[in-house]
Amino acid sequence: MEYIDTLIIGAGVVGLATAAKLSEYREVFVIEQNMHFGEHTSSRNSEVVHAGIYYPTNSLKAKLCVRGKELLYRHCSTYHVPVKRIGKVLIAQSQHQIDQLEHIRRQARLNGVTDLTWLSDRERKVAAPQIASKGALFSPSTGIIDSHQLMLSFISQLEKNQGHYVANTQFLTAQPNQNGFIVTMISGGEKIQLQCKHIINAGGLFAQKIANNIQQLPSELIPRLHYCRGHYFSYQAAHPFQHLIYPLPEKHGLGIHATVDLAGQLKFGPDTEFIDSLSYHTDADLKNKFVSAIRQYWPQLDESKLHVDYVGIRPKLTRTGAQDFMIQCEAEHKIPGLINLFGIESPGLTASMAIAESIAQKLTP
Repeated sequence: MEYIDTLIIGAGVVGLATAAKLSEYREVFVIEQNMHFGEHTSSRNSEVVHAGIYYPTNSLKAKLCVRGKELLYRHCSTYHVPVKRIGKVLIAQSQHQIDQLEHIRRQARLNGVTDLTWLSDRERKVAAPQIASKGALFSPSTGIIDSHQLMLSFISQLEKNQGHYVANTQFLTAQPNQNGFIVTMISGGEKIQLQCKHIINAGGLFAQKIANNIQQLPSELIPRLHYCRGHYFSYQAAHPFQHLIYPLPEKHGLGIHATVDLAGQLKFGPDTEFIDSLSYHTDADLKNKFVSAIRQYWPQLDESKLHVDYVGIRPKLTRTGAQDFMIQCEAEHKIPGLINLFGIESPGLTASMAIAESIAQKLTP
């Protein structure tokens, strides 16, 4: 039976960032059940590098987003990953919303985000032309990134460090033993087993399914998964925006905001809808809902140029209230060498390298 040090299950952006980090001093294998890496949450999002503004004080999201942003920009410079600090305008449309923005600014400072500034009336009209607003904050450290090229850069790091990425490989079970785990999986249609010292469950939308197949892991420690689907609509026409435009956050996310990708394409989304099963079906009938939301802050929207584009699904751990990342290690489940990642939704892309750094610190030598 082949022996390896660390097995990472799931080749999304967090799994690959972790693989790149750990491969600096460990033997690392990453397995992915699909044909390609990052087919789910990692490639179906807004591709925004978040500043770390909204999250509760001392939450993992706040700490790992702020740290991850720093690591990510540095990594992109070193490995020539396309990224741009495009900046974000957070808008208010009433005095009450201006007060809410001030609360957000103070929360951002508590999180270590000190670069938020109020825009004057003139600055606001330049930064957010055609946008209906009474006040606005500007976040200069918010950016946009090519998530596909980012994941490729992590694979390049992994392989340079003699690590391995293996697609079309499905995890079946893991049985703890005195040396770590005996793992059974199917690769290329063949059932195989290996012995490893550490397992990192970075399965994203499949993390709970993977956890349920790790022997001796108490079921009550596996949080329930809620699929939260979000649609994105693209705008197929010229537009005046040079920055991202964000209305105030909504109950389950940041609302139907406007993002501009590296090619200058304007997109809107995501909305939020809890669904019972994994489905990437798009619903063009949601257009009226999007038009109504967008026109609240961009009255000049030409709805004939707005078209449904794609959907993403977030791995929520609750249907109500704020939720944090869950990095579950031996202290919680008493299984040496096992780390489970649950609920890694936004800002998981931004936080990916900081999550990897945290995992590296938790693993025994």
